Amino acid sequence: MSGSGQVQIPDKLFYKINEVATITQVKPYVLRYWETEFPLLSPEKDENDQRRYRRSDIELVLQIKNLLYEQKYTIAGARKQLKAMREGGSQRSAQPEKPSVLQMRRINSSLGDLRRDIAEVYKLLA
Repeated sequence: MSGSGQVQIPDKLFYKINEVATITQVKPYVLRYWETEFPLLSPEKDENDQRRYRRSDIELVLQIKNLLYEQKYTIAGARKQLKAMREGGSQRSAQPEKPSVLQMRRINSSLGDLRRDIAEVYKLLA
């Protein structure tokens, strides 16, 4: 995928729309519009109805940007191209995204902290 290899994406679980706009150099209103045109681009929303993008969403935005701005596809053409790319790799994309080693270390560290906190609470209650 051209475009995402040149862009540094910070290692986080979730990104807000303004962060995605900065990373991808695409205005927030364009991102919101693309959500209506590209069904694959569908970030979760939190309890405050704020968009929560994942790394895979940012990579998709970069693909869409490349197709529209660099390869000069129309929106319909880019949609067809993405669909063809997804169907070609449907077995791979059906797999859930695996967390990175750094993410796993952070999760394990957080779980360790949580275990210690629970043990302290348990001691206080005993």
